[in-house]
Amino acid sequence: MPSPSLTRRDFLTRASLAAGALAIPHIGRAEPSFPMGKAEHCVFIWLGGGMSQIDTFDAKPTRGDGKKQPGCYYDIIDTAIPDAKFSEHLPQLAKMADRLIPVRTVNHNVIDEHAAATNRMHTGRLPSGSVVYPSIGSLVAHERKSAADGVPAYVVMGYPSATRGPGFLGPKSGYVYLTDTASGPAGLSRARDIDDARAARREGLLNTVREDYLGRIDDTAPRDYDEAIAEGFHLQGGDFMKAFNLADEPDSLRATYGDEFGQRCLLARRLIQRGVRFMEVGFNLNFVNGAGWDSHNAAQRELHVLIKGLDHVVATFITDLEAHKLLDKTLVVIASEFGRPAQFDSGGGRGHHGKCFTVVLAGGGLRTGQCIGTTDHLAMTIEADPVGVPDLFATILATMGVNPSKNIMNGERPIPVTDKGTPIAKVFV
Repeated sequence: MPSPSLTRRDFLTRASLAAGALAIPHIGRAEPSFPMGKAEHCVFIWLGGGMSQIDTFDAKPTRGDGKKQPGCYYDIIDTAIPDAKFSEHLPQLAKMADRLIPVRTVNHNVIDEHAAATNRMHTGRLPSGSVVYPSIGSLVAHERKSAADGVPAYVVMGYPSATRGPGFLGPKSGYVYLTDTASGPAGLSRARDIDDARAARREGLLNTVREDYLGRIDDTAPRDYDEAIAEGFHLQGGDFMKAFNLADEPDSLRATYGDEFGQRCLLARRLIQRGVRFMEVGFNLNFVNGAGWDSHNAAQRELHVLIKGLDHVVATFITDLEAHKLLDKTLVVIASEFGRPAQFDSGGGRGHHGKCFTVVLAGGGLRTGQCIGTTDHLAMTIEADPVGVPDLFATILATMGVNPSKNIMNGERPIPVTDKGTPIAKVFV
């Protein structure tokens, strides 16, 4: 019988909460049922626009004509993986495919809209009206933190967006971003006319306002932002900013890396060495072929320029990581928001295709030198081993030593760290 001091509604409410708690065992502590990886860092190479899988890492012998005949736009070449063919414009990565895992059957149901598909490939979920989900970078930052003092856990080399942000995890799991490797993060660079004394006076005024405000509120959100501001001041004077002085690297290596995308990857290696846990490196050089990886219309005819650049820079990056004994510690992911169909549009380009596309994994201590998933003769239909975006996220998290079966807390509400994702068992040693 309920206590007389409780109303019937109170009793039923408490009973239902207790039953719910019993129905969710080990919130946040579910034990993984598969091997966990030991990678310490992740570099997420983002090909914004949508990489054509049939023209890159899932190339097929069926040759298209750029008009009515669907198929691969380029010749195909053998790789170090017996059952894998790459585009002719990926010769370096074809030779070192034993360090790669092309996951050829990634899929989602977001096809026609870049922003929504980009959100899916960063958060692993459909948008929700009540929850702003964190990005994969923020999840790793939240769970693993930075690997050293004085550096952020998460860096974005590209333009900022909510899609890449921390969502309900809050600003402490957010990112530092830069758009130019030569200058580093703009928000951490002091203006030239601000000397040490002036900066100290400004910080003193800020501290006065901060202490007064924080002393009068109980809300945790402003306190989280305050901690993020304090971290920003700390980063300004530490070893982190020295990473952006690429002139410290040999001229020959910088020249080998090449263009801005290459310099970003070189910087990623330097940030790994300083303890940054997760980096997104954007390859959005729209001026090269008019539309970046979004190969509609005439952009398809110049797509080989981007593919060659990807081949050269990623091969250089993997080789450099190996030389510094960092490849087994670093998971490299090459991803975009969706793939492209084998058919051509009226302008000779390709549309969007989210039902079957390729994401490439490398390093991270995984069992590389294999392909995951089988597709049809046009690389458009999954024939075996589909990999949903939640499964891809679960694989990334497990590789990074994060239990993809756990829950994280949004206030008092437990939320699974992935949307029912299952790691790809074949990639773990």
